[in-house]
Amino acid sequence: MASISVDGNVQRKKLNRVVLAYSGGLDTSVIVPWLRENYGCEVVCFTADVGQGVQELEGLEQKAKASGACQLVVKDLQEEFVKDFIFPCLRAGAIYERKYLLGTSMARPVIAKAMVDVAKEVGADAVAHGCTGKGNDQVRFELTFFALNPELTVVVPWREWEITGREDAIEYAKKHNVPVPVTKKSIYSRDRNLWHLSHEGDILEDPANEPKEDMYMMSVDPKDAPDEPEYVKIGIVEGLPVSVNGKELSPASLLTLLNEIGGKHGIGRVDMVENRLVGMKSRGVYETPGGTILFTAAQELESLTLDRETIQTKDFLALKYAELVYAGRWFDPLRNSIDAFMKEVTKTTTGSVTLKLYKGSITVTGRESPNSLYRQDISSFESGSIYNQADATGFIRLYGLPMRVRAMLEKGL
Repeated sequence: MASISVDGNVQRKKLNRVVLAYSGGLDTSVIVPWLRENYGCEVVCFTADVGQGVQELEGLEQKAKASGACQLVVKDLQEEFVKDFIFPCLRAGAIYERKYLLGTSMARPVIAKAMVDVAKEVGADAVAHGCTGKGNDQVRFELTFFALNPELTVVVPWREWEITGREDAIEYAKKHNVPVPVTKKSIYSRDRNLWHLSHEGDILEDPANEPKEDMYMMSVDPKDAPDEPEYVKIGIVEGLPVSVNGKELSPASLLTLLNEIGGKHGIGRVDMVENRLVGMKSRGVYETPGGTILFTAAQELESLTLDRETIQTKDFLALKYAELVYAGRWFDPLRNSIDAFMKEVTKTTTGSVTLKLYKGSITVTGRESPNSLYRQDISSFESGSIYNQADATGFIRLYGLPMRVRAMLEKGL
């Protein structure tokens, strides 16, 4: 980390080896020589496969070493990401500000956790990331570093260097003989993983502008979706999805399949203005086809298996859970405690939900559970032995007593 001396010069601590969160793009390619130049350290590049696509992983080792890295470490985190990060959020019903299904928020802690593990494996004394000072991701990475290994030094070039934009970065790369990525730069800032694809920037920066249809990559325009609906049956055990149409799948395989099915029918598009952790508002468009299907199924099954008070308490805590995850506090004891509650109350949430997908919409057509609290013999309009309608008279008189007393006071009775 850097400090400022009395004479105004930047003074930096000498580091031995740094693990850098590496994508192979311009920014992280430039960070490699910058770290070597300014901290006199070796740089180990780390890339996590969280389902962003094979095209983003191709040629990374060659790029990293050409930039000056001593090695590249790639880890496939897809199953861990879905099982240990996505599914707990799904079980909790965590949605940020009514719409956001937390795609990027869940991915950062699993990546940062792996970076801490790699730092131990390669004997690094520091970690670094390429997040800017305006976003949420810097917080998510660094809170995870603090929680899992507070002894690691955290280096954040965007807060230290004099590079201010893309042209500066290209100039720095040329000066240090770093191959500049020749891929066409998207006009959008995107983040993709197995759960979602987010879009920010360009015309989206004006909330009044409608997104262009060619921006979407995971889902078709609903009007171009098939003219026939498709039915999909989601099997759930203790609040977690385990099967699609009767076929049991691993967490990552299940989500991959539902992304394909949902994307084909234009499911899961969200356009929202959200409040970033750092104080500003931002507009983003999210594609979460498989996740939207799973959230719908989980909530519908809970309508059978949870009582009123439990659902209300769960929904209340889900808001806090989502806020903690969005704010990078995955390893906070409070999130762990709420997660324990969610795990306990969903022990009976086992069964299946059948959904109809049609041109961007999801309709629930069936719910089944061996633990269902719904009793047809009680709910039926036909008379039954368990529920005596005459009992309602006394219940309503007692339940409405506070209202009667207030009315009597107002009328002087």
